Amino acid sequence: MRNKILLLFFISIVLSGCVGVASKGIFGTGVSVALDPRTVGTQVDDSIMQKNLAARVLLMDKKYLLSVKTKVLDGRIFLTGKVDNPEEKLKLTKLAWETSGVRSVRNDIKIKEEFNFQQSAKDVLITSQLRTAMIFNKKIKASNYQIDTYKKKIYVYGIALTSDERDLVVKEAEEILDVEDVIASIILVDDLRIQKE
Repeated sequence: MRNKILLLFFISIVLSGCVGVASKGIFGTGVSVALDPRTVGTQVDDSIMQKNLAARVLLMDKKYLLSVKTKVLDGRIFLTGKVDNPEEKLKLTKLAWETSGVRSVRNDIKIKEEFNFQQSAKDVLITSQLRTAMIFNKKIKASNYQIDTYKKKIYVYGIALTSDERDLVVKEAEEILDVEDVIASIILVDDLRIQKE
């Protein structure tokens, strides 16, 4: 029995040393565990909330699988995508607020309009330009941010280590050609519930 406990303890130590190697973060959250300022426990809580919400959204209607994205950061839920009418947007907001452990909900879902290939291509280009600018700026941890662009409006979600980094991300977004607005939902490390020690 004692040998089994020691073996289990040894395996857990070895596995915990591998945590920083993950490139997509724990459970694929999109933020590297090594760079993410949230504790591993908070990351797991956020991942569970996100999977729970995504499953409930999918149960509500399968068409949302491709049209609606959810992101959870420190108990805050961010919704993006497109729906057919305002009632669907309200239902999704209500569903997000009913998720266990939620602290706030930011709904940036848009109502669908006729598809415009030129506009969609421009939005993809804007997103790519901002992502590249953030990667090349050594003062920004680009892996801590998610970027969505819709009709020349950039939506940036993530965690900034300092207020200077947050301001720098917004400045980089505003400098991109043809951007009409920057909507930043960037949380500071100091605002997180639990921080790494």
